[in-house]
Amino acid sequence: TIYFLSKTLAKPNVKNIVLVDGVRTPFLLSGTSYSDLMPHDLGRGALQGLLNRTGVPKEIVDHIIYGIVIQEVKTSNVAREAALGAGFSDKTPAHTVTMACISSNQAMTSAVGLIAAGQCDVVVAGGVEFMSDVPIRHSRKMRKTMLSLNKAKTLGQRLSLLGSIRMGHLMPELPAVAEFSTAESMGHSADRLAAAFGVTRVEQDEYALRSHRLAKKAQDEGLLSDIISFQVPGKNIISADNGIRPTSMEQMGKLKPAFVKPHGTVTAANSSFLTDGASAVLIMSEEKALALGYKPKAYLRDFVYVSQDPKDQLLLGPTYATPKVLEKSGLTMEDIDVFEFHEAFAGQIVANLKAMDSDWFAQNCMGRKSKVGVPPMEKFNTWGGSLSLGHPFAATGCRLVTTVAHRLQKEGGQYGVVAACAAGGQVFLPKYTYAQLARADTEYSRGATVQVFLVHSFGLFSVHVLCMKMTMCKSVQKHF
Repeated sequence: TIYFLSKTLAKPNVKNIVLVDGVRTPFLLSGTSYSDLMPHDLGRGALQGLLNRTGVPKEIVDHIIYGIVIQEVKTSNVAREAALGAGFSDKTPAHTVTMACISSNQAMTSAVGLIAAGQCDVVVAGGVEFMSDVPIRHSRKMRKTMLSLNKAKTLGQRLSLLGSIRMGHLMPELPAVAEFSTAESMGHSADRLAAAFGVTRVEQDEYALRSHRLAKKAQDEGLLSDIISFQVPGKNIISADNGIRPTSMEQMGKLKPAFVKPHGTVTAANSSFLTDGASAVLIMSEEKALALGYKPKAYLRDFVYVSQDPKDQLLLGPTYATPKVLEKSGLTMEDIDVFEFHEAFAGQIVANLKAMDSDWFAQNCMGRKSKVGVPPMEKFNTWGGSLSLGHPFAATGCRLVTTVAHRLQKEGGQYGVVAACAAGGQVFLPKYTYAQLARADTEYSRGATVQVFLVHSFGLFSVHVLCMKMTMCKSVQKHF
């Protein structure tokens, strides 16, 4: 028999797609134990960990999709290199996607699309980020000179080009976590957002400290079960995240502003840190999963991408996206048992919470009659978040999904919401359903049906946005 404890969000005549399981490598501060590796090494570790955790036969995997933000030029299709390194067949297609901090979410929804279209039954999705070794380019003038040298036919031409090199040519181009369209770093944007919503330095530090303390508690209690051990070649075995560092408000208060100096409120302590790590999830059609004897952790029901202004609404995606996905499914905030929001910055989280609790913001900036509503903090990121666990850009999405499934299972919840802001301003909203399956011969029963909604902001455009550009921050600041 099949039964649901509450309303089901399954759609008639639409194939059920399930999350079988998910894993990740330990997330480490960049420049630490992973520093001599390459991105595909971590990706390979996550894929091998997924194979070991699930026991899925490699030969039945139809497709592999992996996300990455900062590409290693030697492995432009990191999905393929990681898959081959993990022992998958060279006959299994693999491709790489990139969508800033929701890259692994794009990988998962691409997997959903392939299965829904009948192209595949079994897809592995994931993401990897490696900040310990990022590409540093020569200046454009130096690159042009070097390319011209490669084409020069005579010694005289080569000498002439070499003689044209000046000291300025030797200045490298360093990568930055900044918007191309606005030339503003995300940290600077977070500082402006915090100022616009009246978020104080103390509020940000308090929230960051909460994240670290909850992550430490979850780590000590063995709740972070998605982590698989990773053997660093020639070195030790890594089995835990190393960025969880609960400290004190006094220590955090000593840090200086990191972006807007000297009066900003965003610091290294209340921001997510540069992180190395990889994640992977196994996605199947429900029919295939049950035929193989699996007990899926989540149903993947639906997803939506929404975009917004990258200047002033870069980090407000959760506020705009949450009501859309709830209304689409006929649910309210009160129906949600678990909230997992990506913590890019503590100021970003607190600003979103204030926006969600504001009738004024809903009416003047969202075109809504009333406020979205604030998630109860006893349901919100209770196992820590990106501020403490770490944020390997393209790997965080899979961590969020797996964490929600595990929390719902442990806490006996039914519905969950995931939200993540990312570079640019778009918003991604898929739906997931957690389910405990008990297999008995040809029949199975479904226990608590749990819907997990992923709400991710990314943001390059201005779709579904009523308040634009700098006028938003100015008017918001007057109100808050």
